[in-house]
Amino acid sequence: MSDPDLSQIDPSRHLLIAGPTASGKSALALAVAQAQGGLIVNADALQVWSCWRVLTARPPARDEALAPHRLYGHVTPDRSYSVGDWLRDVAALMDQRLIIVGGTGLYLTALTQGLAYVPPTPPQVRQDGDALLRQDGGLSRMVADLDPMTRDRIDTRNPARVQRAWEVLRATGRGLAEWQADTPPPLIAAADSQRLLITTDRDWLADRIARRFDQMMDQGALDEARALFPDWNPDRQWARAIGAPELIAHLRGETDLATATQRAIIATRQYAKSQRIWFRGRMKSWDRWPVGPAH
Repeated sequence: MSDPDLSQIDPSRHLLIAGPTASGKSALALAVAQAQGGLIVNADALQVWSCWRVLTARPPARDEALAPHRLYGHVTPDRSYSVGDWLRDVAALMDQRLIIVGGTGLYLTALTQGLAYVPPTPPQVRQDGDALLRQDGGLSRMVADLDPMTRDRIDTRNPARVQRAWEVLRATGRGLAEWQADTPPPLIAAADSQRLLITTDRDWLADRIARRFDQMMDQGALDEARALFPDWNPDRQWARAIGAPELIAHLRGETDLATATQRAIIATRQYAKSQRIWFRGRMKSWDRWPVGPAH
């Protein structure tokens, strides 16, 4: 891509950069940091893990040497890490201008709209919910048990959403909608930030995704997967790295490397599609920043 025109970016405010995977977010963040100053902060839920660097496309060491970066690779795989944890980590950096960049929509909407605190669900309540949902008519019974305000606000045809709301009410005696009504103000208000959403041509992005994954393979993505193979557990958060299950399948002898690579590229394209859906639905007020062959 050509050098971006940064004249539209206000150096006096925090900058938030969102966009689908492989769309050039990190390069834009680095260009802004070098031209205007600021701390680059990761908003990608997969790039927080210390065990992945190549496969999650974390900024390389040479880029980290050009501008300060934070919240990349700082979580070890033995831990869990939530959006609430991420917000607390960002809050500790608010004494300087932040350039927050990433593609995890939940992180970015929580940052700009606030995050409701909902107590964790006890394991026994989760087990009760799983058992009820497996029964004939279980979903309808769960919907009937919900408080009216929550029932009116969620998709009652979505079993995961219904079960989550049912569990919250069962565990706390308080409806999910009531918990969400107590959402605190956002960490970064609209007036204090400029918010850019990178938009791309889908074919252009699909080609970049394929080329980038090939580059990842050349740079050692399979070696990263091989190092984690003895501890592989698909239920762990770090195991959600896009392309990781496909490479693990190859290491298990379940598929050849070419097939695993192609499946990983397809999975990445599907992930980009889900990101675009989130951005369209939740981030309508963000300024569009088109990139691609015409820009």
